[in-house]
Amino acid sequence: MTQWTVHGTRRIYESEWMSVDLDDVEIPDGERFEHHVVRLPHPSTAVVVVENDQVLLMWRHRFTTGAWGWEIPAGRCEDGETAEQAALRETEEETGYRPTTIERLTTINPLSGISSHTTHLFVATGAVKTGEHDPAEAAKVEWVALNEIPASIRKGLVPCGITLAALTTYLTLK
Repeated sequence: MTQWTVHGTRRIYESEWMSVDLDDVEIPDGERFEHHVVRLPHPSTAVVVVENDQVLLMWRHRFTTGAWGWEIPAGRCEDGETAEQAALRETEEETGYRPTTIERLTTINPLSGISSHTTHLFVATGAVKTGEHDPAEAAKVEWVALNEIPASIRKGLVPCGITLAALTTYLTLK
């Protein structure tokens, strides 16, 4: 097996949320160059909340892409928090629902070619309404029939990569 060799790293930018580095890399054929790498200091979580053949989704706008779309609750793990704790907290903060059970679906690296970031995907059930959704997170929160998800994906209504990965993995494995 062949793999890339990292000879060094030069930090270009850093904040509490992320850093951008130029890594001095060598590919298996011997070519050496600088490669941009985005590093996030905290892993993130995303949750497919299901009840009665429905999934809890948030309709939101992302200014970075200029797109509206359906997303599942997601966010970063804070210091001292397990991925499960973060997943439950983010779900409640963003949607106003707190699941009573949660299990790991899988772990992904959403942009593995340029980022070291990890996202833990979960499936949760037993959602109890505890309050209202955060209007800064979503224009609306709705329970959507799972059998409508493939058509929504085809129509481009689920543009978020993490949401796509979580929903399609869940639908494939359920």
